[in-house]
Amino acid sequence: MSEVYEKLMKCYKSVREKTDFVPEAALILGSGLGDYADDLKIEASVNYADIEGFPVSTVKGHKGRFVFAHVEGVPMVIMQGRVHYYEGYPMSDVVLPTRLMGLLGAKKIILTNAAGGVNYNFKPGDFMLITDHITTAVPNPLIGENIDELGTRFPDMSEVYAPELQEKVRKAAEKLQIPLQEGVYMQFTGPSYETPAEIRMCRTWGGDAAGMSTACEAVAANHMGMKVCGISCITNLAAGMSKQKLDHKEVQETADRVSRQFKQLVTEVIKTI
Repeated sequence: MSEVYEKLMKCYKSVREKTDFVPEAALILGSGLGDYADDLKIEASVNYADIEGFPVSTVKGHKGRFVFAHVEGVPMVIMQGRVHYYEGYPMSDVVLPTRLMGLLGAKKIILTNAAGGVNYNFKPGDFMLITDHITTAVPNPLIGENIDELGTRFPDMSEVYAPELQEKVRKAAEKLQIPLQEGVYMQFTGPSYETPAEIRMCRTWGGDAAGMSTACEAVAANHMGMKVCGISCITNLAAGMSKQKLDHKEVQETADRVSRQFKQLVTEVIKTI
């Protein structure tokens, strides 16, 4: 048994000692959705700090817990506060929560994030359906000994973001009359924002949005057979696209401004999955 898998199983055992809730789907909450679970009838919650060996998020404002609840009748495990590569954790720890939610029973996962718009047609406050991603800027989470218990050594990534789930997001946005952009997300390491040259590179490569999470989680989830969908909240224009300096306060303000719509969209998607 690999050290990574052994650690994962310890975390699984630790959670199972606290709840026997079996989710059908998982949700990772990005900026603007941090309080999404507060309005739900929570059936169980587990703080990351209470899970043996679990990486604890150091980002201010991230609550750091798993919430187990039914959303529109769907049993869900919801991650309030994700772990980022820029916090100094190895990539295997960054994707451990995703893998853990899969082991707990989730067959589908909704990934959400705040991202910088790279496409000039985007504006702050837009939502972008992630149709594909680029991870060249961060280590692949599958590097190292393959965990055969989770998936194959060389998994296909032709359709990381399940086409049927993408269609459900489109229909949910149409029903709610929420404008929806679509595009390719590129994950950078962070925590510094990208340079104007890096954003030009991203655009040249076909990227539409840039951020510091999500793609690695999508790779890990796809590796173990989970169906993935992703939605970005475009909180700002990326470096070099305007004269304004990048500021995390601006990112948070935009995410908070559109959080009500974001919650509505996510809930409507969950209804149908």
